[in-house]
Amino acid sequence: MNPTPDRLILAGARLFDGSGFEPVVERAVVVERGRIGALIPEGRHPAEATVLRLDGLTLLPGLINCHIHLCLGAEADPVRALAEEPPAATAIKAVVRARQTVAAGVTTVRDLGGRDGVALAVRDAVRAGLVPGPRVLAAAQGICMTGGHGWRFAREADGPDEVRRAVREQLKAGADVIKLLATGGVLTPGVEPGSPQLTPEEIRAAIDEARKAGRRTAAHAQAEAGIAACVDAGITTIEHGIFLSEPIAARMAREGIALVATLVAPQAIVAGGIAAGIPEFAVRKSEAVRARHLESFQLALRLGVPIAAGTDAGTPLNPHGSIVPELELMVQAGMTPLAAISAATSVAARVLGLEAETGRIAPGLAADLIAVAGNPGERIGTLADVRLVLAGGRIVLNRLGAAR
Repeated sequence: MNPTPDRLILAGARLFDGSGFEPVVERAVVVERGRIGALIPEGRHPAEATVLRLDGLTLLPGLINCHIHLCLGAEADPVRALAEEPPAATAIKAVVRARQTVAAGVTTVRDLGGRDGVALAVRDAVRAGLVPGPRVLAAAQGICMTGGHGWRFAREADGPDEVRRAVREQLKAGADVIKLLATGGVLTPGVEPGSPQLTPEEIRAAIDEARKAGRRTAAHAQAEAGIAACVDAGITTIEHGIFLSEPIAARMAREGIALVATLVAPQAIVAGGIAAGIPEFAVRKSEAVRARHLESFQLALRLGVPIAAGTDAGTPLNPHGSIVPELELMVQAGMTPLAAISAATSVAARVLGLEAETGRIAPGLAADLIAVAGNPGERIGTLADVRLVLAGGRIVLNRLGAAR
């Protein structure tokens, strides 16, 4: 990390505050003790402050990726690669992936399942200032039925009582969020995305147990019946949501249940294909669901479902780091660039329960800030040209030169 002045003024930039409206003009941002101290008029900078000029750049809240897997490395067959490597190697690689992620301007992530407590350890190391990385919310192990999607690294559980026990184990381990694998999926052989797996009773038991502990919940839910069961039980977020129906989406909109679509995950699998070494079953399933996945996203967008950005980073040929490929697909599917920015900032923060900490440029919030070249409100791809990253007020990337 680069040294960070005690009081830093970020001046001269076009400013998107994360609210989804027009850019804020002629305002500079004061960063003090890791937090946003104030927005002040341009040119009225305290004499004792260090000023960093961002002329020609756009300043935004740090981006939020609501669905990643630090233990997976985006190999053609990442599940097999993880199974074959020792846990110590997984931990080292996860630290590297965390650093890549924050350097790409993603200052908060939600890790939705790994092994051996690796994501929890990365979370704690970043929090302690031992390694650079984004703020991490971690689920520890996901919870699936015996032989269900993700069984190789998830906690298998059958029946409401056993599912309760599995949730309590994740809470004991220190999980920030509880992840349920409610339906079949793409990367597990022998299961299908359109198949429900955890029963409604099991899902209700898990969510009840998480709610008692004040934890939010996320469900890998691709099949229509599985999505419906999760919505009925009061899930916080639906991950993927491939087979959404209009009644389910309308209810999600009414109740504020968010969709984290991860459009880029099947896109990367289909683009790479068997020729890249991706298992045939994963390619076949991704090809079968990709069009339906896009339709469900557009349905959710049309009906006003809260949409938060997530990439499923670590899945085949879907690397850690930038969230921009997902945001570009969201815009191609009909979202405005400003709405996509909000999906990766203020909306994501609210979905994760972090709206009082990050996701906007506002006094009192953490100084999670990025500066990019160009205007992402007009072209979302400019978010990939990151020039400055502050995470919790610490400069973790500076391609501007020295402050003055």
